[in-house]
Amino acid sequence: MLENKNIGFVGAGIMAGTIAEGMLAAGAVTPAQIMMADPRQDRLDELATEFGVSTTRDNREAAEFADVLMLATKPQVFARVLPEIAGSLEDTLVVSIAAGVPVAAIEARLPTGTRVVRTMPNTPSLVGAGATAIAKGSHASDDDLEIVKRLFDALGIIEVLSEAQLDAVTGLSGSGPAFIFVIIEALSDAGVKMGLHRRTAQKLAAQTVYGSAKLLIETGDHPGQLKDMVASPGGTTIAGLHTLESGGLRTTLINAVETATRRSEELGAEYSID
Repeated sequence: MLENKNIGFVGAGIMAGTIAEGMLAAGAVTPAQIMMADPRQDRLDELATEFGVSTTRDNREAAEFADVLMLATKPQVFARVLPEIAGSLEDTLVVSIAAGVPVAAIEARLPTGTRVVRTMPNTPSLVGAGATAIAKGSHASDDDLEIVKRLFDALGIIEVLSEAQLDAVTGLSGSGPAFIFVIIEALSDAGVKMGLHRRTAQKLAAQTVYGSAKLLIETGDHPGQLKDMVASPGGTTIAGLHTLESGGLRTTLINAVETATRRSEELGAEYSID
């Protein structure tokens, strides 16, 4: 499906590099099929050396090259970049990884009928453990979705959703890694308080979160059921869980995801077309 398709990137930041690396590692495309555009020559030199891909400082050149064009710039520059590349698109599938930018806002700035797919990857994609949600625009087909799934396949799991659900995805899996890092840091602090060395506490805390998530994914059991496996009657775990509930951890996490979701909705409204 991707053997004869060229992949262009407008923007060559960390996530763009991660996606390119994942595609190459999976053997989905070759370096000759990738061109990355960015204003920073040092970043382009780094990518060319590391992956052997073509590079350019001209967004239009990348757009003309691409059968699939990844929009990997900051949302704030979309209003300038999209009209710049609009004349260089010809039957091009456009894939956005920008948080908060609605498909309608992208389609309105590109030629009528342009196929657009919006995605929401997250930072664990950097280590092949990402969670990416994808939603097609008004002109994209199921075949286009399959292409995007192939592009992101090496980065972790993929969920195909309606665009209306992507703000919730941004609040949960997009912002969620930051919430988990705070939890890991807090667990590490607790270990240090109880007498562990910092490196040991952090290693144990991180592995505990990783192992718990892996157990949940591989067993498919409800998290409450797995929690009950650890919490024996009158034991240490149930005592700790009582403290968590008293401190409102569950409510705080729910509120954090809701707040992040609402902020994503606000950003989407800012980028919408009047």
